[in-house]
Amino acid sequence: MNLTQKAVERILKKVEGRKLSSKKAFERLRNLSYETLPFARIDHHRSLRKGFPEAVYAPGKTLHQLEKIIAALQRSGQNLIVTRLKRNTYDTLRKKFRGLQYSREARIAFFQKPNPNGAYRRPIVVLSAGTSDSPVAEEAALTLELTGRRVLRIYDCGVAGLHRILDQLPRLREANAIICVAGMEGALASVVAGLVAKPVIAVPTSVGYGASFKGIAPLLTMLNSCAQGVAVVNIDNGFGAACFAASITS
Repeated sequence: MNLTQKAVERILKKVEGRKLSSKKAFERLRNLSYETLPFARIDHHRSLRKGFPEAVYAPGKTLHQLEKIIAALQRSGQNLIVTRLKRNTYDTLRKKFRGLQYSREARIAFFQKPNPNGAYRRPIVVLSAGTSDSPVAEEAALTLELTGRRVLRIYDCGVAGLHRILDQLPRLREANAIICVAGMEGALASVVAGLVAKPVIAVPTSVGYGASFKGIAPLLTMLNSCAQGVAVVNIDNGFGAACFAASITS
């Protein structure tokens, strides 16, 4: 039994003994403490508070640290998201963690992906401008699926061929929200937001030639959008876009 399970058991015993009200017990469970490792504090109740599982950003962590963090999350029974994980590191981790899966394009490791929740009737569309934007788009799409959302992928519909976007308007109008992933000049988010009455979460990518400044140019374009209903996340932040989209939809 881990630290979280012991804490839950103590709270439930107090409720059973009428030493703690169910309301106060719920508040304690919502903010139940984390598990402390020498190099990390694992939040086992993020999903209860936020609706998203704890996510692990792989870059900068050693293999030993990743192993300990994944083991702690696995013990707690949480879903797992490890972002920006290299394939060779995953190949080593999967030998230790049975059932650990990996998306090469999204660069995410995860345990069993849940089926989309039936409560989400309309999908969240993940729209990319070009094929080169697909890794960031896939990070967003897979993150949404790991939170139980329905996802519709529409890739390679950039402004260099506006007819490709116009062909997708019926699908875009049926969406709950749209995550728009684009590099180069980043104009796609403004175009889509001007055509569709849905929230648009714009994700600038570092794709592009020199003057795109590794994503700075599309970031500024998206921040300066004249179309209503556009929110902008950081460069290449598909994970953050997915969490925001899930937060504002039902």
